[in-house]
Amino acid sequence: MKAFVGLGNPGREYRDTRHNVGFMALDRIAEEWGIVFKESSKCKGWVGEANVGGEKVFLLKPATYMNLSGEAVRAFQQFYKVDLADITVIYDDLDTELGKFRLRYQGSSGGHNGIKSIIQHTGTQTFNRIRIGISRPEPGYGVVDYVLASFSKKDSKELAVVLEKVNEAMKFQLDHPFDQTMAKFNGQ
Repeated sequence: MKAFVGLGNPGREYRDTRHNVGFMALDRIAEEWGIVFKESSKCKGWVGEANVGGEKVFLLKPATYMNLSGEAVRAFQQFYKVDLADITVIYDDLDTELGKFRLRYQGSSGGHNGIKSIIQHTGTQTFNRIRIGISRPEPGYGVVDYVLASFSKKDSKELAVVLEKVNEAMKFQLDHPFDQTMAKFNGQ
């Protein structure tokens, strides 16, 4: 069993914002895999599931807003009895350049409130992550305003390319351990 959790904020006003790239990644792979999301109050989010190449796959988009993402991850874990080692969290990263992504399996929150919440609710900093680069804002542009703003047309093109690569990494991970996935995709 594999589970992918995309971080973001619910609501139309946040749909195309930088902070919602985790949701965007899941929406793209759900379309490819024919997965439909259904609201789950037990999991505090939207859950989709399918059998992909013989592997049971879950997708979770928390409805708790970014800063409380850990509540949804913990509720999902408990409801479906999913080991944290089988979950990969996908989220935006200011410290990674737009158009790039990085995989890692442990570390601090790096100031990301969604990751901070997951660490609090799971009690560990060790879990699989795919960080999608959104770059830092220009000097004088507040971080909150930046992450809650939509991508420019130019940036949207770069985002589409990196989301396709993230989807390749997610598919690869179905048949390979996370460390092999990191070795193959880090540096792309």
